[in-house]
Amino acid sequence: MNTLDLTIAIPVKNEEKNLLGCLQAIGTDFAKHIVIIDSGSTDNTIEIAKSQGASVVNFVWDGKFPKKRNWFLRNYDLETKWVLFLDADEYLTDAFKSELRQKIDTQNYIGFWLNYTIYFMGKKLKGGYPLNKLALFQVGAGEYEKIDEDKWSNLDMEIHEHPILDGNIGHIKSKIDHRDFRGVSHYMTKHNEYASWEAYRFLKTFKNESEIEKLTWKQKIKYKLIKSPLIGSVYFFGSFFFYGGWKDGSKGFAFAILKMSYFTQIYCRIKELSDPLANKEV
Repeated sequence: MNTLDLTIAIPVKNEEKNLLGCLQAIGTDFAKHIVIIDSGSTDNTIEIAKSQGASVVNFVWDGKFPKKRNWFLRNYDLETKWVLFLDADEYLTDAFKSELRQKIDTQNYIGFWLNYTIYFMGKKLKGGYPLNKLALFQVGAGEYEKIDEDKWSNLDMEIHEHPILDGNIGHIKSKIDHRDFRGVSHYMTKHNEYASWEAYRFLKTFKNESEIEKLTWKQKIKYKLIKSPLIGSVYFFGSFFFYGGWKDGSKGFAFAILKMSYFTQIYCRIKELSDPLANKEV
């Protein structure tokens, strides 16, 4: 079977628990190139990547724009028509690969929205907020939105920025498995950093309503609610009831609680940073 005219770029740092399975799920006959973008891993990440035939490039962040994905788009000599950004805890399924083969060159699209399953506490969730990302697009069609920051956090990779593309966007319905074998503690630590970043982003970027109107409908809801103390409750209700988290029993309830905690953290951080005494941090 012919390999696709595709580069799969996997940003990593200390991903030895996830990376091998991720690379094995891709296989050797799916994409022309697999590139690991590493941020100074100190575990066996690099050895695993090389053992599977992946190329490795090093990235050192200076605390400003561009972060890892945009840096890669701007500095790496991509030789393929398409690029797919994949996290190390994301595993391509046979159904996804089959659908992508059918659609990638038969539709007039410059990019595709991708859908993901979510595994939480060792279980594949039936409900909860769906995860989808615009992570596959044609090389040169655009890049991730520019957010000027000055070391708001230690996050050297785009987290909630979206690619800005000019053209038709399609959808791949078959899902990629989103698994993370680093546990709930890592999940909570990661989202604590995300919450702080989201608060800084809101205060720096969305100073007026017109900026929010440029966003996707999901982003509009989030950023219109974000200054309300009810935002956590809204996201709990959405995850557990509206999106069927109740189907997963106690794990679905716990997942919804963590969603509520995350968005409440963002609200509290915004209030803290908006206080005149704390405003020196912004």
